[in-house]
Amino acid sequence: MLIIGIAGGTGSGKTTVVNQITHQLPGDEVCVISQDSYYNTNDHLSYEERTKINFDHPNSIDFPLIVEHLKQLKEGKIIEQPVYSFVTHNRTKDTVKTHPRKVVIVEGILIFNSEELRNLFDIKIFVHADADERLIRRARRDISERGRDINEVLSRYQDTLKPMHTQFIEPTKNFADIIIPNDRYNTVAIDIIRTVINERL
Repeated sequence: MLIIGIAGGTGSGKTTVVNQITHQLPGDEVCVISQDSYYNTNDHLSYEERTKINFDHPNSIDFPLIVEHLKQLKEGKIIEQPVYSFVTHNRTKDTVKTHPRKVVIVEGILIFNSEELRNLFDIKIFVHADADERLIRRARRDISERGRDINEVLSRYQDTLKPMHTQFIEPTKNFADIIIPNDRYNTVAIDIIRTVINERL
């Protein structure tokens, strides 16, 4: 099993890179695990309290569960991946049955912050995009998919996203084996990654 970690700031284009990598792999050979599924369970908090959580801080992520699930996949076991709701800011009761595959891709803004998780990755990729581009993409997504209004998006960006990116995300670029500047469709970088995957498989 080949485990690939793909990190980068919010709106940097991680999902696009994941799709480009998986596009030419058979569907039964690859699975994707999103850090977003592994935000901590917040049943003990009211909705108002949950809206104040800093979701861009490493403490908001259930890293032990991601690590445990990856280890189980490596052992050939099926996992029950959590489902998280960005509308209620809490984990739902649902899970997604995820089978072990030849290639497992883990993507998320904070996945390189856990040393134990980092050590499970065979390839570490960081997707870099300029701050203005990331803000625009984040605003579009949060408004269209997560029911936020523009004032909420901009306030969150200014108060938490930007400082957290500087403190916790940008520095993890140093752990990456490959850095992809995502200001355009980067076919060279994607081709290199696909070649590495094919050689490992």
